[in-house]
Amino acid sequence: MGAPVCMEYRIEGNDFMEAGAASNNIKKTLKMLGIESAICTRAAIVTYEAEINLVIHANGGMLKAVISEDKIEITAEDKGPGIPDIKKAMTEGFTTASNQAREMGFGAGMGLPNIKRNSDAFEIESTLGVGTVMKSTVFFNKK
Repeated sequence: MGAPVCMEYRIEGNDFMEAGAASNNIKKTLKMLGIESAICTRAAIVTYEAEINLVIHANGGMLKAVISEDKIEITAEDKGPGIPDIKKAMTEGFTTASNQAREMGFGAGMGLPNIKRNSDAFEIESTLGVGTVMKSTVFFNKK
């Protein structure tokens, strides 16, 4: 592949019309690069859930994907309100999504658990009033 492919997207908060566009572009790029379908799907789940979290919870932020020879590294960074209790936020079904988001079918409380489940490496740091940084790695060839 040569040099890594870097993709960066500014995600706007509450922009449900554009939500999913960045993750769709990342998935298309992985497919164009010939990455195995199951890996593309896992990476798409991670990027989509991260993107939706930026839209719903964080007033927007940056979604970045770096595709290298053996992996994709996905970073979602925001200047949102922060996560008061990461352990609770990692619990399936727990949500702080607005009624508006839930009425549109978002905010079921599966975002972070789905990201972790589809990642080979996962880390998240959050500071109240400062923001959140989530990093996920999906390897192309598991050894």
